[in-house]
Amino acid sequence: MKIQENIPLAPLTTLQVGGAARYFAAAASEDDVREAAQFAKTKHLPLFILGGGSNLVVADSGWPGLVLKIAIGGVTSQREEGTVTFDVGAGVDWDDFVAQSVAAGCAGAECLSGIPGSVGGTPVQNVGAYGQEVSDAIESVRALDLKQDRVVALPNKDCGFAYRTSIFNTTHCGRYIILRVSYRLKKDGAPSLKYADLKKHFSTWSTPPALSDVREAVRQIRRSKGMLIVPGDGDSRSAGSFFKNPVLSDTQFQDLRRRAEVRGLEIPSYPALAAQHKVSAAWLVEHSGFSKGYAVGPARISSKHALALVNSGQASAADMVRLKEQLQNKVQENWGIMLDPEPVFVGF
Repeated sequence: MKIQENIPLAPLTTLQVGGAARYFAAAASEDDVREAAQFAKTKHLPLFILGGGSNLVVADSGWPGLVLKIAIGGVTSQREEGTVTFDVGAGVDWDDFVAQSVAAGCAGAECLSGIPGSVGGTPVQNVGAYGQEVSDAIESVRALDLKQDRVVALPNKDCGFAYRTSIFNTTHCGRYIILRVSYRLKKDGAPSLKYADLKKHFSTWSTPPALSDVREAVRQIRRSKGMLIVPGDGDSRSAGSFFKNPVLSDTQFQDLRRRAEVRGLEIPSYPALAAQHKVSAAWLVEHSGFSKGYAVGPARISSKHALALVNSGQASAADMVRLKEQLQNKVQENWGIMLDPEPVFVGF
């Protein structure tokens, strides 16, 4: 395995900001991962695991240790009664895998179409969209346990999945390097149509949509909101949704409702959010005085979606952080809620 030095990280991320990695390696096998981890340990280097680069903000100073890009490929499948279990390398492109599962007539990931990044990143934040989360489909996660220096298979129940979280980004952050993920999907299952945008899209259809129809609809909707990586589209130069939808207690929600009533506003209710006691972060941003396209220097809000912060082309990581903090401070001032960022901040 080749260890490179001073490799720029911005081109390896969708936001395209940040400095260089002091050391960089790409791991195409489990042995490569072990070798790289040993290299970092021997040289007392901080280790950062890079997947598809879609959910990252890299500091302008870069990363002082080793950045290890996971490039483990391969997809195998095993059919059982009514289900198919896919074993997928952590370096496989996520949307490519979703396309493969839909083509095989397997339901359970179709609403996660168009999400950028790699398979290995999906368990970390329990990636979700349009009424589905990967935790609904994950059977197990194969990972290198850096603490015990051995490869382990973690069943779903041991991964601590919750809204945009898992043990991999909370209680055991930095302990595991994900190598492969197993997903159990329903063979010939009906597509999920829980989300309002999807219900609206298919409201005039006289026959139920197929899995492929739902996949295409999700990609169209994501593109309309600037949440699909499209070459040449300036709104694609982002890290996706920059803030999580806040999960509120009853007391917090009542306080939010009172603040809205004073302004003559009504908090929108979305079944997919209300089921988990969440409110729309996009609504909070837009009702704090920020419109789509609002800019702070070369950092701006997407022209298509209030939750996507975009690098106009020359933005630095510091520019993106300034915009982030301005939105957070104003939302907290107006609504008493501190928005929690969704991307991982590297090197800060």
